[in-house]
Amino acid sequence: MSKSLEGRVVAITGGARGIGLATAKQLAAGGAKVAIGDLDAELVASAATEAGNGIVATALDVTDADSFRAFLDFAERELGQIDVLINNAGIMPIGPYLEESDATARRVLEINAGGVLLGMKLALPAMLARGSGQIVNMASVAGRSPVPGGLTYAASKAAIVSATESARVEYAGRGVSFTCVMPSFTATDLIAGTKGVRFIANITPEAVAKAIVKAIGSQKKDVFVPGSVGVVIRTQPLVGRRMRDAINHMIRADRTFLEVDRGARSYYEDRISQPVAADADAPVKR
Repeated sequence: MSKSLEGRVVAITGGARGIGLATAKQLAAGGAKVAIGDLDAELVASAATEAGNGIVATALDVTDADSFRAFLDFAERELGQIDVLINNAGIMPIGPYLEESDATARRVLEINAGGVLLGMKLALPAMLARGSGQIVNMASVAGRSPVPGGLTYAASKAAIVSATESARVEYAGRGVSFTCVMPSFTATDLIAGTKGVRFIANITPEAVAKAIVKAIGSQKKDVFVPGSVGVVIRTQPLVGRRMRDAINHMIRADRTFLEVDRGARSYYEDRISQPVAADADAPVKR
């Protein structure tokens, strides 16, 4: 049991599957008290039951202030004051930009960027009042590098990178820390039907979760997963656009979201286009 985690109350959005669920499991195993929320009320309840370790769960729509507030209230009522909020919920439709519907673009921005901004706005006042707390925002290396075929998704992640850094500066010295997590290709439903990039292996949700857990309680501002990607991202501005674009072409990063197996990806695309309604009035404790 980690001393840095023992007894800490952590609320995680998008916790029914993938990185969110993997993080919840590792935190709970380390002694933290964890609440997970997800748009799919049935799935998040069953995920909490299967995970065990006292994880509690409820429905959550991160685009709705009442739903998000109810989630945070639920976590505090069941577990105590929230020490850490992990804004993890996100979706990733991909393909040619001009083929993306306006409705899809709005949904990406509302969930990925809007959900993070809303979560910070609701959780920060209590943290600032007591002079302690941590906000962990899930961005992506897509927020720091061009992503053809994922233009709106990349824009949403860039917004998270900027928002996290801006909040860190605005509230410096107030006792609240801000961490931005930027994974590369992670083996979840989000990358179904893609081939990944050359020379950089896809990482597991558990690897990202491990990096998040390690960042809890630290003052680390940027977390890249794997760490080697951080070196690449930080040096890209130094080599110039022409060299960066040539390298991205060599490793297929400039077309991995354009050359997609739509059949293999259809289940995920259908799921995120037809969301399950969240019922904020039906919290579930497991």
